[in-house]
Amino acid sequence: MLGTIINTVAIIVGSLLGLLFRGGIPKKFTVTTMQAISLAVMLIGFKMALKTDAILLVIFSLVIGSLIGEFINIEGQLEHLGKRLETRFSKAGSSIAKGFVVASLVFCVGSMAIVGSLESGLSGNHQTLFAKSALDGLFSIIFASSFGIGVLFSSISVFIYQGMITLTSSLMKPFLIPAVINQMSGVGGILIMAIAINLLEIKKIKVGNMLPAIFIPLVYYMIKQLVNFF
Repeated sequence: MLGTIINTVAIIVGSLLGLLFRGGIPKKFTVTTMQAISLAVMLIGFKMALKTDAILLVIFSLVIGSLIGEFINIEGQLEHLGKRLETRFSKAGSSIAKGFVVASLVFCVGSMAIVGSLESGLSGNHQTLFAKSALDGLFSIIFASSFGIGVLFSSISVFIYQGMITLTSSLMKPFLIPAVINQMSGVGGILIMAIAINLLEIKKIKVGNMLPAIFIPLVYYMIKQLVNFF
């Protein structure tokens, strides 16, 4: 859990630094900076999406995962939690809910969150999560300076999400072959591009409801192995 704890602390520290700058930076600079970061997020997602050549599996994963997420209403649950935090901590005109949802999705979607948590749990290797911590710390400074304290609360999402993957990693180890990880990364990359589209306000995409799609390639491989066994 050390890697996840460091990652959580990095987000908290970065958010606090971002809050110090909030209000001291003219809006036109924060808007331009956020657009630049959004384009960088788009590039990261695009590169991740190219890691897989199993296009049909990616498509089915997105469809099935989106149906599951829509049924559970993951994004609605995140927004509800964000609204509760906003009611408790915000002043008029703040955007705690938006900062919480956006930051939670950016920090939790992606191969570094999954692979890093698995490495941490399986071998005690925290290097991937340490690298992710540095990136998340930088992003949290920028996000917090734009969205406010909601970004700080996203550290809770990261701690729970990555912590659960780390603690259950031993159960998933036999199925996490490189091809499966690449397919999960490919799906995650598409979701990261969707986050960038949201940040650029091109189109509102319910990325939160698509989160289960990341794990569909793993489930598919587990079912395939079970069928082959019998």
